[in-house]
Amino acid sequence: MLRRSVVPALLAAGLSVAVAAPAAADAPEAGDAAQDLKSDHFYIDPSISDAVPADQQDIMASAAEDAESESPVYLVMLPGESFDSQVALDAYMDDLMGDVGDGVYAGFMGDGANNFFLDSPNLEQSELNQIRDNVIASDPGTEVDTLAAVPDAVAEQEGDAAASGMFGAAFLGLLVLAVAGGGYFIYSSRKKRAAEKAKELAEIKQMAQEDVVRLGEDIARLEIDLSQVDEATRTDYSHAMDSYDRAKATLDGIREPQDIQQVTNALEDGRYYMVATRARMNGDPVPDRRQPCFFNPQHGPSEQDVQWAPPGGAVRAVPACAVCTRAVLAGHDPDVRLVEVDGERRPYYDAGPAYAPYAGGYFGMSMMMGMFSGMMMGSMMGSMMGAGMMGAGDMGGGDMGGGEDFGGGDFGGDFGGDMDFGGFDF
Repeated sequence: MLRRSVVPALLAAGLSVAVAAPAAADAPEAGDAAQDLKSDHFYIDPSISDAVPADQQDIMASAAEDAESESPVYLVMLPGESFDSQVALDAYMDDLMGDVGDGVYAGFMGDGANNFFLDSPNLEQSELNQIRDNVIASDPGTEVDTLAAVPDAVAEQEGDAAASGMFGAAFLGLLVLAVAGGGYFIYSSRKKRAAEKAKELAEIKQMAQEDVVRLGEDIARLEIDLSQVDEATRTDYSHAMDSYDRAKATLDGIREPQDIQQVTNALEDGRYYMVATRARMNGDPVPDRRQPCFFNPQHGPSEQDVQWAPPGGAVRAVPACAVCTRAVLAGHDPDVRLVEVDGERRPYYDAGPAYAPYAGGYFGMSMMMGMFSGMMMGSMMGSMMGAGMMGAGDMGGGDMGGGEDFGGGDFGGDFGGDMDFGGFDF
């Protein structure tokens, strides 16, 4: 192998080295990690998986899988007590790389900068050093930030290497100035895009998670005894539970902001059947299947369309629940679903393009075209068209987003918008 030593820590101190020191008794097996790296480019030892929130694991997995470098990037997180020495860690990495293949491997054995390592079966030590320097230059704040910065650092190192071989020594002085400026701009832009995407994903998953929890709580309040109700009530209740379970399962697999429409699609379906079940239990008429309340989809199916105008916008008809309808007709503000964007609470329909799939899963594209066109969500709609969402996902062909009758198919915790996750105690 070209590489024979693991790059030491980001700071001056590194892992202790003891010649031929044995691995810890509970050291992980390389084969366990190899399968995850081959499929997801990310492995976290099961013993510490619960200490790292799922959304942060998603950030690292996405960063590795979406690496724009020629070399594959693999990210590893191991318990701090895994190995007694760098020699033992080196042997483990040799086995792992032999199984998975060429690429750049980065990871933490425990928490803290001193436990960061880089390795590769096909790169020179100087190349690994440059990648390490690129990571440091990105000023990562946490273990998650450090690992997520590795793919960009690898791409930057490869770009610098290619530029060096492309031009002669006669133009080196000019090249350094040109490439440094352009390279920094590209690198900074890419990093900014990746950070913004991760932030949007965390925010939209938090919002959907709140909706999932709210539906689960409302279903639980039914306190239904299935042995004491008729078949129609049991059927509607089962449909509500199936949709709730589908929303939870789909939320766990979300990797892109646009995928959230699958979650809200299931939530719309489940909330209608929850309301239908409650009506049957109370002996009330089962409500018509209408779009959710526009002001807050958590309110459930709308009762009627009401004429309403956003601040500074044109009047339009929007579906509203009974409470929001009374508020609007009385000249009051309805109970609008607010989300936090860049530290500010604002209506979800005015929160930017990332929230378009959230609304699309509830309402469907045909309704959104008529309701949001020319409103504050104009930028949102433009983004959706650019992303090709008109023919994608489980939006259905009708005016509704979900449910078997409307063409539809089938993220908890405080994710927030601040990506400073802090350290972990492995």
